[in-house]
Amino acid sequence: MHLLSAGCLCAFLTAALLRQASGLETVVGVYGETLEIPCNNGAITADVLITKWKYDKGDGLSGDLLVKKQQNVSVSATDEYKHRVSMAANSSLLLSAARLSDQRTFTCMVVTDADITEFPVNVVIYKTPAGLEISDKAEELEIGKLTKLGECVAHNANPPANITWLKNNKILVADGKGISIQASVHVDPVTGLSNTSSILEYSAEKEDTDAQFTCSTQPISDAKLVSSPVSFTITYSTENIVLQVITQDPLTEGDNVTLKCVADGNPAPTSFNFHLKGEVVKVENENTYTITNVSRDTSGEYKCSLIDNPAMEASNDLTVNYLDINLSPSGKIVKSAGEALPLTLQIESSGDSKVSWTKDNIKLDKEPQFTALTYSDSGFYECEVTVGALSRKASFELGVEGAPVIKQLIKQRAENGQHKVLICEAEGSPKPAVSWNINGTLLDESPFINGKIRHKITVVPTANLSVSCTVSNEFGKDTKVIDVSPHQSDDSDQTKLVVGVVVGLLIATLVVGLAYWVYMKKSKQGSWKTGEKENGSSEEEKKLEEKVEENSQKAEV
Repeated sequence: MHLLSAGCLCAFLTAALLRQASGLETVVGVYGETLEIPCNNGAITADVLITKWKYDKGDGLSGDLLVKKQQNVSVSATDEYKHRVSMAANSSLLLSAARLSDQRTFTCMVVTDADITEFPVNVVIYKTPAGLEISDKAEELEIGKLTKLGECVAHNANPPANITWLKNNKILVADGKGISIQASVHVDPVTGLSNTSSILEYSAEKEDTDAQFTCSTQPISDAKLVSSPVSFTITYSTENIVLQVITQDPLTEGDNVTLKCVADGNPAPTSFNFHLKGEVVKVENENTYTITNVSRDTSGEYKCSLIDNPAMEASNDLTVNYLDINLSPSGKIVKSAGEALPLTLQIESSGDSKVSWTKDNIKLDKEPQFTALTYSDSGFYECEVTVGALSRKASFELGVEGAPVIKQLIKQRAENGQHKVLICEAEGSPKPAVSWNINGTLLDESPFINGKIRHKITVVPTANLSVSCTVSNEFGKDTKVIDVSPHQSDDSDQTKLVVGVVVGLLIATLVVGLAYWVYMKKSKQGSWKTGEKENGSSEEEKKLEEKVEENSQKAEV
């Protein structure tokens, strides 16, 4: 057996990494199993004449393994590879019973009519350790004294195993004080496999009572290996005591709660006194006491103490969470539109509560208020009250009913200009039935949501009509009438245009009239009146009068 120091172990691993980093394709094999080494990653063309495999012997020498010509394979190896090599259908090299001596470069040479090409492949062989075990264990650990805890050994591995020590699944790191770790590697001269040994020296503390120590290693090509755990006896007198409350979270009425008294002495005390709100209960050979079916009155301070030293005691507060809510109204409620619905939510809890509301599973910003019910108030209301992790829910389903009312009856011109579209919008609950006093074509009926419905029909009036829409349910009915003309335009833009034209003509008439009045006034005040001017003036007066008359007629039209 060869012995390697920790520095040699690092050198071994570094050399393996350098072989992989040389730029060659690397194939990883498992010790003892058949290894397949691909030729050009399996990309072999049909025009190959000869395929030959060889390996690097070192010192610039190579050894032949086998040759394939025209689908005939012949083994040319005469050394250890003679009975271990074969060739797959895709020209890959098959190497049986892989061993560490196979960690070298194998080359596939491909001969075609046009060229000769070589494809070298680097081989690395891994072997998982046979197992981990902790031996030479200490009988007990002494507080504050560096003591050999044990030796962990990983057998027959490649590369050499890197052993890690753990306490309660947490890695231990050598610090030169309370933790010392010494590792060494032994190499088998025949197989080349390594046995790694790691010795842990440890200075115990009080907290190490019942602690579990393990060692582990992480093989490169396999799952993590962990040894069986070991624990050690650490003796010291009791200095601290703690009372633990063991229960589900949150603790609510009807649950059970366990009080556990924990002391740090070793051997630990096994008998305790439990102080239960004025009552003392002695428990022997046990460090727990269970209170069943707790209520809100169970809340309070609890204590435990050592039987042989009552002055050493510990205490803890126990809180039983509770939450009671009462929502009024509840269940299914039916109200009439316009009515008020008072809403009351009473809460009794062990802490501050938070309240949230939803309507039909949609969150509301605040608590609903119903001073005058509308049809849109109908729905399923639910409140959720929380105190910490405790939650309670209450709900009611509200239905608002009433006689239907037509909110709007309007008419529009259809896009083709030939039809009239009549729209009747109403509110009521239950869903009102919609009827018309004329036959029309139903275009659309909106979904009945929040007590609202919208009914749309088209008609082709051939004369002036008075069309009525009637909505009704079990509580009553409502009717509205609208006039429909075959020539009437419902285009608001056209109406605005006509009004604008009329107003413009009226303004023009006023302007012409004003100009005529001013002109006549000036004519009467003039000091000169010749016949020619009088004739001209008469002609201008007639033109103004005709203009005024024309504008007046247009305005009337």
